[in-house]
Amino acid sequence: MEITYHWEGDYLIPDLKLSDTTEYHIRKYGRMRKCFLEENHRGIYSHMLLSETLWKHLAEIDEECNKMMDRLVGRWQRKRE
Repeated sequence: MEITYHWEGDYLIPDLKLSDTTEYHIRKYGRMRKCFLEENHRGIYSHMLLSETLWKHLAEIDEECNKMMDRLVGRWQRKRE
């Protein structure tokens, strides 16, 4: 892999680009998972961040948690009727 550089004043800055440029929408449960990983599993968090899998993982967690909450709320509403 060849790294290219560009000049910023007196410094050479590497031209780094992410391979995954997908825009993920992370809501409550994804943010909670991110905080948990940052505080309790720093190594896993760093690895996922550097391997560009963190945001996809957070989006998947967020989606699954929201589906589970919808099922639980629906079940609770049916019990109350």
